[in-house]
Amino acid sequence: MLILLPPSEGKATSGDGPPLDLASLTLPELSEARETVLEALETLCSGPADTARETLRLPATQGGAVQRDLGVRAAPTLRAADLYTGVLYDHLRLPELLAGDSAELTRRAVLVFSGLWGVVGVEDPLPPYRLAMDVRLPPLGPLAAFWRERLTDPLTKTTEGNLVVDCRSAAYAAAFKPAGETRERTVTVRVQRETVSDGVANRAVVSHTAKATRGAIARTLLANRVAASTPAELAEALNDLGYTAELGAPTRRGPRVLDVVLRD
Repeated sequence: MLILLPPSEGKATSGDGPPLDLASLTLPELSEARETVLEALETLCSGPADTARETLRLPATQGGAVQRDLGVRAAPTLRAADLYTGVLYDHLRLPELLAGDSAELTRRAVLVFSGLWGVVGVEDPLPPYRLAMDVRLPPLGPLAAFWRERLTDPLTKTTEGNLVVDCRSAAYAAAFKPAGETRERTVTVRVQRETVSDGVANRAVVSHTAKATRGAIARTLLANRVAASTPAELAEALNDLGYTAELGAPTRRGPRVLDVVLRD
């Protein structure tokens, strides 16, 4: 099983590890592409700060992120598991998983997508940075398209034979779209809240709740060392673990959707 995650906007701001070593990151064959994106980011951040903030879509209160991006190469690093601190990661609690009985599975199963690095593992040493996948980075253009061209082959090989649990947001899902047999073994996790009014049940997606629930689901799968190998087995396992999980029918357009339903 592989679990695909987005990064988080919220990140730790400092580490105490050695400086960045691109060759040490998961999928080292991406080193050249990572260098290309990093050089483009450094060029942007070396210019007018207002232009960099606008391109990176940062509010004025986060102007320090531009200088942080400019200093990525020399900054102390920390594990990806400690770097990402947003809502999803608050519920996933990767450092606890890496310190417990599920450590090996967590190291092997979790891949985190990134606008700067493409994809990383949970123990990859990374400096703090800010670069979202939906940024158009001069002169590379949309990062999702840049990375999709470079991630498709290595990730198709990495996911071969594995059930893929896709917990990414739309921007990061655009960087790798499973196809062929991989798509048949992939489920996209969608979280819906169900409310009942006048005896009629209505469902809606709530993004903040969805992030928290995806993090909790990923933790549940890892902590319980779920060994599902098909979408149906995954749905059955989640139902057995207390979730309401409904597996959608196969489609020709993309992976099957696994609805996790929250009820008030």
